[in-house]
Parts: sequence; structure tokens; C-alpha cells
Amino acid sequence: MQAVDFFTYVKKNRFPVTQLCSIMKLTGNTILITGGSSGIGLELAKQFTARNNKVIITGRNKEKLKAFQQELPSLITFCGDLGVQENIDELVHFIQQHHNDLNLLINNAAVQYNYSFLSEPLLQEKISYEIATNFTAPVLLTSALLPVLLKNRNSAVVNISSGLFMAPKQSASVYCATKAAIHSYSTTLRYQLETAGVKVFEAIPPLVETAMTAGRDTSKMSTAAFANELFHKMEADHYEIYIHKAKLLKLITRIIPSVAKKMMRNGT
Repeated sequence: MQAVDFFTYVKKNRFPVTQLCSIMKLTGNTILITGGSSGIGLELAKQFTARNNKVIITGRNKEKLKAFQQELPSLITFCGDLGVQENIDELVHFIQQHHNDLNLLINNAAVQYNYSFLSEPLLQEKISYEIATNFTAPVLLTSALLPVLLKNRNSAVVNISSGLFMAPKQSASVYCATKAAIHSYSTTLRYQLETAGVKVFEAIPPLVETAMTAGRDTSKMSTAAFANELFHKMEADHYEIYIHKAKLLKLITRIIPSVAKKMMRNGT
């Protein structure tokens, strides 16, 4: 494409006015956070609650959910494994019947297994569960709740991705693949919804201090720091949000992709 053609294209294909004028507000919302009983999801639940939002979290452990509800009495909980279709259906019904004012969906729930295709005895089981939890569930849940989001103001979908979609590590093949899929899905969903009044954010975190990353010796970002940076970028309407070291990985991937791959290949 010649330079003049490129600039003509940009001029004719500006972002819709609706996205430029309506800044994302992070108070007074009704928010559903999947995987909200630990790590990033729990921190987001705490910080959103402190900002005067109605917060609903999902989790697989009923006792954990009960404990967090005692800590945050306004918190609403839903117990279910979203890697199972029946639980997705139950969650959608729960939202439609009791929280039809939902305007912010945060797809955070994910699992990561580290294994070799040559030696893992539960290979098919782990592959199926990772794909179901990390990719299929967010796509199905978003599609089912889209009618609710479309009718409410200040609506958005937030998909929690990973820097590993840019440069995958060899021990988590399926996890990295699902995050690459989430990245592609977030981009195309944003294209489809850009004039519909529902924003689509993708958060690309670095290694964060969570139960998933326990035992890894590399420096990690705290969940509080992650949430603070995410909120700042959302309020500025940055739709593809590279956080902390993920920004550096993006730069290296663009400039010297072979170095990025080498850095991340044997990641812990």
C-alpha cells in the first residue's frame, strides 16, 4: 500500500464517534467476574466493590466464596465450574433472573497445566478442560449475556489474556494457545461491537502473584498493582491493555521476535 493510500484509508476508517465520546466509568456498575475467588479476580472484586459497584463473582469452591462474602457482605457469589456447559447455563439464567442490570463482564477464570505431550498420563482430559475453561466458556458466556449488556448503559466485556500469547512457553502449550485464541477473539468481537454500545477490552498481564504462579522464582507483579493499572487504562478507553512487563515483551516481539521466543520458551 502506498503512503497516500494508507493515510486515505485511516481518514476514512476512523473509530466510531460513540467510542470517542463515551468514556468508561468504573463506578455504579453491575459487574460479573469469573474466577473471582482468588488471584486477579478476587483483587478486582475487592477494588470494584470499594468503587461503589455491585459485584458478582464465580468460583468452584463454595467455602472460599462463603468466606469472601463474609469479608465483603455486599459481594454476590455463584458457585460453579464454567468448564461445564450446565454451569454456564445456570449462571446465565441467574444473571437474567436476578441481575438483569449487568453491564460489565470480566472473563477472568482460567487454568494452566504444565505438561509434556510425550509423558502426561491425563493428556486428553487436561487438554479438554483447559480449552473449555480458558476459551470456550468466555465465548459462550459472552454470547449468552450479550443481550443483557446491549440493553444497559456503560457496557463492556473485559477478557483477561496473557503475554504468553505473543511468545509461548513450551511447558504450557494448550494454555498459551487458548490465550492466543482469546486475543484474536477479543479483537474480532471489538470489531463487531464497536457501534453497538458495548466496549471490548483485553488485559494482557505479565507474570502476576497468584496461586497459578506459586513457586515460580521470577519477579511477579502484585494483583493490586495489576488492578490499578488496568483501571487507569480502562478509564482512558485503551482497549488493548498491555500491563507492566507485557509492554516490554510486546516491543521485543515486534523488533526481535526470535529473542522474545528464546526468552519465553523455557519460562516457568
